[in-house]
Amino acid sequence: MNATSSNPNNPKQDKSSAVSDSSMNTSPADKSSTSVGQQMWGGRFSEATDSFVAAFTASVGFDQRFARHDIEGSIAHATMLKECQILSEEDVATIIDGLKQVLAEIEAGEFNWSVTLEDVHMNVESRLTDIVGAVGKKLHTGRSRNDQVATDIRLWLREETDNIIALLIRLQRGLLGLAEQHTDTIMPGFTHLQTAQPVSFGHHVMAWFEMLHRDTERLIDARRRINQMPLGSAALAGTTFPIDRTITAELLGFEGICQNSLDAVSDRDFAIEFTAAASILMMHLSRMSEEIILWMSAQFNFVQIPDRFCTGSSIMPQKKNPDVPELVRGKAARVFGQLTTLLTLMKNQPLAYNKDNQEDKEPLFDCVDTLTGSLLAFADMLPNIVPNKDSMREATMKGYATATDLADYLVRRGVAFRDAHEVVGNAVALGIKEGVDLSDLSLAQLQSFSDAIGEDVFDYLTLEGSLAARDHLGGTAPNQVLQAVARARTRIDALEA
Repeated sequence: MNATSSNPNNPKQDKSSAVSDSSMNTSPADKSSTSVGQQMWGGRFSEATDSFVAAFTASVGFDQRFARHDIEGSIAHATMLKECQILSEEDVATIIDGLKQVLAEIEAGEFNWSVTLEDVHMNVESRLTDIVGAVGKKLHTGRSRNDQVATDIRLWLREETDNIIALLIRLQRGLLGLAEQHTDTIMPGFTHLQTAQPVSFGHHVMAWFEMLHRDTERLIDARRRINQMPLGSAALAGTTFPIDRTITAELLGFEGICQNSLDAVSDRDFAIEFTAAASILMMHLSRMSEEIILWMSAQFNFVQIPDRFCTGSSIMPQKKNPDVPELVRGKAARVFGQLTTLLTLMKNQPLAYNKDNQEDKEPLFDCVDTLTGSLLAFADMLPNIVPNKDSMREATMKGYATATDLADYLVRRGVAFRDAHEVVGNAVALGIKEGVDLSDLSLAQLQSFSDAIGEDVFDYLTLEGSLAARDHLGGTAPNQVLQAVARARTRIDALEA
């Protein structure tokens, strides 16, 4: 199975990512066994690997995605071997030139991937040896596929994490622009999906921003643990060659070195941590999607999103379906599933490396592709939301959203809160009976419930007055939203510095 082919969420997919049909063909008609001599590890075995088993155990169908990172790691490894005088300068120059040619063939889509060679590492090394001869076989000195693949995953995931963080910051900046435009746009704030208090649309958008900002911080923090180098751990116990791992780490841009060889080759907690952070992020995108879907319904009619993020109905011409938010809401479940897959994969593995870990890549690839695609869509869609101000205001007026403001008014005039609560409840009951908002009741009607109510009460019962009254850090007052936007821009600038 080729996890990278025909994946609409993978913006980096190219024609070199697919194994040829002939190399992956394991039909019953083709039951010839693979020659032991063809396997680069074949010296130990007297019996050939069956063609089905070769295909079943191979990972080249998906781990070829690591090709560039594998070659970058090999170039750094070879350079270190030269610096430590383990390989000659001439041999290393030949190896590096050969590796660059292999990479050029892969990037041009001219590389012949073979399932017989199991994985990306063996395919690259075999082609290297074809190009430079026996000297290519020296490249594997002082390392194992166990520390090689662990290094490749970290290099790849580090790069993808950086791309995702950049998309997140782009999305957050778009939200700040949207919030800044709508500090005075009034909408109902909800609890239990019931109208609670008036808020500004800009304040609501800033709540989205805060969710995503924490997600960004989580990914930045997780990146530190991704960016630790396992190379040099070899199969599980290190190597007898006098290597210098600090050279390789510096060449590859790692900020630290895995301190224990057993742990370095066998754990995938850094990938699990990334997927956990991705799951929280997708949960936030799903919550936003749910609100957009509700708001676009005729019953709410709060917002519109650009047509390119919607589809129509094959039978109902009036429909404008919010397909992208619905898909993102659904894709969240997919990412949650990949987290569960990785946790379950690791939960019963003894030290050190086990073949089980071949199954870590496809869930991680799918998680990254799904998250990247979702963020690409949201980074364009969310900043282009158009609120229907009249509908939002009308909805706010229907739910007695200023009831708490009336209670607070009474408290400020010396009424105990519990008594104020009862007074407001009676006033709301009258408003419901007469079909009017609290602000439409007469002063005499309001004073019939409490003589603490004065003529200035209507200053607090308007929607604008309600917003303006919440004038403190984190409140929904328009000037506070503007200050929150300014602080948020400073915080993003600090992340990018």
